[in-house]
Amino acid sequence: MGLFSFLKKKRDTPSGDRLATLDAPATHLRAGEPSRLHSEAERARQREIARATAAKIDEIELAMASDIFDDETPWGSGARRPAAAATAPVPEAATDELPDAAAAPATAPAVEESAILYANGQAAAAEQLLRDSLAGFGHTERLPWWMLFDLYQATGRETEFESIAIDYASHFETSPPAWQPLQPAHDAAPLAGVAAGEALGPLLDGGIAPRLQRLLASNAPLVRIDVGAVHSATPAGCAELLAALQSLRKQGRELVLAGADTLLAVLRPMLAVGERASGEAPWLLLLELLLLSNREKDFEESAMDYCVTFELSPPSFETPQHVSTAAPAPGAGDRFLLPPLALGDCAALLDAVDAYADGREVLVLDCARLARMDYACATALLGRLRAQSAQGRRVELRDLNHLVAALLRLLGVEGGVRLYPHRY
Repeated sequence: MGLFSFLKKKRDTPSGDRLATLDAPATHLRAGEPSRLHSEAERARQREIARATAAKIDEIELAMASDIFDDETPWGSGARRPAAAATAPVPEAATDELPDAAAAPATAPAVEESAILYANGQAAAAEQLLRDSLAGFGHTERLPWWMLFDLYQATGRETEFESIAIDYASHFETSPPAWQPLQPAHDAAPLAGVAAGEALGPLLDGGIAPRLQRLLASNAPLVRIDVGAVHSATPAGCAELLAALQSLRKQGRELVLAGADTLLAVLRPMLAVGERASGEAPWLLLLELLLLSNREKDFEESAMDYCVTFELSPPSFETPQHVSTAAPAPGAGDRFLLPPLALGDCAALLDAVDAYADGREVLVLDCARLARMDYACATALLGRLRAQSAQGRRVELRDLNHLVAALLRLLGVEGGVRLYPHRY
């Protein structure tokens, strides 16, 4: 009852004050007057009334506090959720990643115009428009910031990315995103087609070996390993996954590693400096995950702990090539990998998507490597995906960058076609 404390009654009001009659009109507890609470029943009734009143005030205070101190809406929108949203059921998709149709971030003309400019190859103009929007629309909304992050990563501009990441972290009081450059455009040709994938968990043990061997033996242009569902791990399982990740990296295979943070959180409690009981495999897997996530500082600190524990020279940090990280996503199996650049009528790409769709009920297009899609290709792709949706198939575009997602929203996403932008 903190917010209403100023309304609490004072019990020491002088008897001569006419306002004293407001204290407890039913009791008449003043000098020279007998109490009207002459029975236990009357006292009990008054206590019940007082408890009910206090409970009502507490309920009102709780509602007011919820409105005042409520968290931000998912995905960083600066708008506060209405009070009714606290009791509204959460859509099933909200437990996974943000779907475009139901819960797309707020947009502004600058967002839509910059998406079109970038799609048409005018990255400099799109960048200027987004930067100009930060003081207005971007003051409360995070979408223009996310679009700038993706623009800098798609064009390989790490210095500008780091600079705006610091501003973003300071403005929204959150951790800055990590630099994860997209695939260079000149490597676009070989990166399209069906991507092989496996989702591991909840136990990472030696039983994962056959599934990892299938991925290593695949000739798919990209391999995706999702460890976001791992809740526990054994040294044997760590050794199997470590060997697979090292093999993929040494071969220069294209890899998307999803849910790395989850597995890191599982491994860290298993390790203690000076304790060798768990063996080397969990330590080396931890270092491999940090390397693949391009976290050099964390890698060096953990490498020193490994050196102290085993009295061995730790692995050296190497900037990962052909590797990207992603948020965990439900469902295992093959995806169709979109190329870094999707331009023009892209008839061959659309025909390949149709071939991938044959015999499937759910089409998952992996956009982790997609840097830019122009207006013509986006229009043609959405037309083809709507046709697949009309046949009863569900279509998902996963790990979209926010520039391409804004363009597709502008063109209109309907029916069973859903967009899942990657997370910052």
